[in-house]
Amino acid sequence: MSAPDRQAISLEKVQASLRAASGWRWWEIALAVVAIASVFLSGRHALLLNEIAILALFALSLDLILGYAGIVSLGHAAFFGFGAYTAALFAKHVMPDPLVGLAVAVAGTAVLGALCSVLIMRGSDLTRLMITLGVAAVLYELANKLDWLTGGADGLQGVVMGKLLGTFEFDLFGKTAYAYSLAVLAVCVLITRRIVHSPFGYSLKALRDNRLRTQSIGLSVHLRLVAVYTLGAAVAGAAGALMAQTSGFASLDGFEFHRSADLVLVLVIGGTAYLYGGIFGAIIFKLLHDLVSAWTPQYWTFWLGLFLVVLMLVGRERLVRPWTWFKRGGQA
Repeated sequence: MSAPDRQAISLEKVQASLRAASGWRWWEIALAVVAIASVFLSGRHALLLNEIAILALFALSLDLILGYAGIVSLGHAAFFGFGAYTAALFAKHVMPDPLVGLAVAVAGTAVLGALCSVLIMRGSDLTRLMITLGVAAVLYELANKLDWLTGGADGLQGVVMGKLLGTFEFDLFGKTAYAYSLAVLAVCVLITRRIVHSPFGYSLKALRDNRLRTQSIGLSVHLRLVAVYTLGAAVAGAAGALMAQTSGFASLDGFEFHRSADLVLVLVIGGTAYLYGGIFGAIIFKLLHDLVSAWTPQYWTFWLGLFLVVLMLVGRERLVRPWTWFKRGGQA
């Protein structure tokens, strides 16, 4: 067999492997059915489900850059807050259409992400942590000082959105808001799923695992980092825009450190480099927050911390099988 024939066979095997990895699993279809049914069964929990959908979208954006590309960030809230203020200002001063506002917020945040990606090329992981924190702090202070535009510490209030698709009006019960956020989350999951199962997605994993080896085989590391960081920023901006549009309010809280820290906890719970880790993590985190804070508002962080300690000690997979915790070697 000649060398070109062997290369063709190898290429065909790789393409077959990519197609097999990107195939739909039964539980993904079941998850989609449950998500669609939840829109009609949400009842008085629609507002909570809307917050979960937005947090899941936000976690998906960090998983793209942290889980798949290995870019650490503690200031990811910068993009969330920027998207929220962009959507709120657009609705207040230009046009109240939610879809147009969402598109403008995503485009604006993507530009910000592309600009910031130049900074994260430099230095080590510790440097990147400081840079991302610094960007979030700068945007926070800008939003605080430009009170004639952003409302300052009081936030941007009185954001009234138009009807979704000209038909569905945002109601106090949050059903339209939840359906809207869930639809945007589904579209973003489909796009990111296609990306992470493409050759570009696999090159990101190679870059994350060994940057020098990736460079040595001729792949452009910087170009890939810029692309994935811009995409992650755009998705985070979409999450921020949804928050502002469905709550009618944008505040400095969107830029604060605790929002980035909560996001890291969501990925710790759900797992990184796993497309649905952010979704499952967001569901568990918000339900824990809602249930425990209703039971003991002052000490809910204690119980959350205890849960994280147990999670780290026994592992994510064995947490749901407590009868395996004390077996020798940790084997089920």
